[in-house]
Amino acid sequence: MASQTLVPDLSTTIAGVRFPLCFMNASGARCVTRAELEALGRSTSGAIVTKSMTREPRVGNPEPRYFAFADGSINSMGLPNLGYHAYAELIPSLKAFGKPVIASIAGLCEDDFPDIAGTISKAAPDLIEVNLSCPNIPGKPQIGYDFDASERVIRKVRAVVDRPFGVKLPPYFDPAHHAAMAGVLQRAPVDFLSLINSVGNALVIDPERESVVIKPKGGFGGLGGAMIKPVALANIRAFWNAFQGRIPIIGVGGIGSGTDVFEHLLAGASAVQIGTALMEEGLPVFDRLGQELATVFAKKGYHGVESAVGRLKEL
Repeated sequence: MASQTLVPDLSTTIAGVRFPLCFMNASGARCVTRAELEALGRSTSGAIVTKSMTREPRVGNPEPRYFAFADGSINSMGLPNLGYHAYAELIPSLKAFGKPVIASIAGLCEDDFPDIAGTISKAAPDLIEVNLSCPNIPGKPQIGYDFDASERVIRKVRAVVDRPFGVKLPPYFDPAHHAAMAGVLQRAPVDFLSLINSVGNALVIDPERESVVIKPKGGFGGLGGAMIKPVALANIRAFWNAFQGRIPIIGVGGIGSGTDVFEHLLAGASAVQIGTALMEEGLPVFDRLGQELATVFAKKGYHGVESAVGRLKEL
């Protein structure tokens, strides 16, 4: 009798919610409009993640505000979105696609977060992702770098939601900052972490034109894509170590191949979000990544996602 080849299990669980596949869009990548969100629903993405929504609709920063280059991308989108009331109305229909819906929320001030979260929670998304790390609003600092403010926001959101929620954090570059945010999360627990948002205030120059490549903020924007993967992996590992795997992590940053997904899992992520590669390749990226990750698992002898999470070896 011929031996059967086991198909690796690419599903995962985050905060008690089962995802049919461990990869999904990152908030901001092809997820602003109803049409974009429904296209994600029809795709092989493991979830539908909304654009980070604000109290009022926003057109965002002036164009050009996104630019891809050989090793990544830079953007200063400025949170273009439909406003939270529109997304609250959309969420029930998005759930009909039979995959988890993650509502990403953002505030321009601390009090925006609980107001938005309370309304969105009533629309019953599977998870709420609280974005503490948008680096592209002129004049607005990233809350994730203010640990006291982050704790206040988490506590305010916890008081008004009945859904599992997590926080999307900025990249931290010093162990003291990892420790400070870990302390916040011990005092004000969340159900998952999304790590990381783009690396803020980068600058890309076109030497031929002797010019910046995006218009907002004099060319400064958030860096994404392949070149930020080591920063993402370091943050994932730091928080995995800090909590010994007790808080599930969604890895974000520099994923363009199945091997990149595998590295995020080894570092401690249980799922991943795709930004730059989705922007550049479109929805077929999910099919390709699924095939590539299955090939990596088969080659390495892993039976699925859960068997790889946090298995990184140290020397």
